[in-house]
Amino acid sequence: MNSDPAKHLDPLPGRVGHVAGIESLVLDGQRYFFGFDGRSDMVVSPLIDDPDTMAAFASEHIRQIDGRHEPDYWADLVAWAVHGSDLVAKDADREFDTARLRAELPLPGSHVLYLLDAVAGWDESLSKPAEVERAYTRLGFDEEDQIEALDHALEVVRAHGAPARPDEWTVVRFHLGSAVRRVPGNWTLLFDPVGECVAAHG
Repeated sequence: MNSDPAKHLDPLPGRVGHVAGIESLVLDGQRYFFGFDGRSDMVVSPLIDDPDTMAAFASEHIRQIDGRHEPDYWADLVAWAVHGSDLVAKDADREFDTARLRAELPLPGSHVLYLLDAVAGWDESLSKPAEVERAYTRLGFDEEDQIEALDHALEVVRAHGAPARPDEWTVVRFHLGSAVRRVPGNWTLLFDPVGECVAAHG
């Protein structure tokens, strides 16, 4: 066992000391653990593929309501996260395949979109280019309707294709592209393929 497994793992910028639990996902057959602040819907750690390293990282950088805990305490929460989750009801919803992420746009309301929001956020302060504002207007969405607009646009583009629905595609390309570019740390493992999928669609 690594005697100091957390020393080479940097926390995500600005996400130290959160009260959080442990979740996990599987990417290409490899399980990764991560800290998750359910009160803020925020991911608070890198993806970590080793249980001991996750426990050590959590002991250093994550808190529980009653404060700091030793790695042995966190090891139990890491073990629970293999079979349990507060985020999804079915294991299949947290199992991902790089090739599929690269080939298919996310489903509206899917767990991968939820995680993208929890990792990078839909930046409501981000100024929309004029073409995106015009697409919003033509589709009947207000500027604050980002999630609704994205879900609608994804559903339509998945059904009819980007060339047939240019306004919807403009919305999808802007929001997914912007979020993927803000992804911190090694969460790029999960979300770079999503960005590649957006780029491949034009």
